[in-house]
Amino acid sequence: MWQFLDQHDRAFMGRMQHLPYLRIWRGSARWFSLSGDGGGYALVIVLLTCSGGERGLELLRFALLAFAIELPLYWLLKNSLKRARPCHALANVASIVQPHDKFSLPSGHCAAAFVFASVLSWYWPPLTPLAYGWAAAVGFSRVVLGVHYLGDVLVGALLGGGAAWLSFYLLG
Repeated sequence: MWQFLDQHDRAFMGRMQHLPYLRIWRGSARWFSLSGDGGGYALVIVLLTCSGGERGLELLRFALLAFAIELPLYWLLKNSLKRARPCHALANVASIVQPHDKFSLPSGHCAAAFVFASVLSWYWPPLTPLAYGWAAAVGFSRVVLGVHYLGDVLVGALLGGGAAWLSFYLLG
């Protein structure tokens, strides 16, 4: 099963490298990737906490628990599975950004983006399409930039969304 998924991830990545307009998307991908680096999450959550009264404090509790669930699971998976990044494993893939480490599964950017999108959607439901659209763009940007396979991003999205759901279940 793992070999089957790995082969499809590698084939998809190889096809992506030959898309005619990939260069155009790389500038946007860089921006989306940077927007998922993490500092913005803390800033937005602090601002919403300070301006949201009791509901803001509830948002803070959900966010802290969700990230406290997601981060150790992310590190455990990444350091147990030790899947090489596409830019390190495939000759025809070059990374456009410098990855933080050498392993790719799961995508931490995508996991954190889906935690944030889930928490933000709970706090302010009208933002749901925008929040999840942004989170998906963060994840896909990591594929475009050559540092993750599509499977890494999908596992990251499941991890982040699952951590947020579990925090809602435990605190809700």
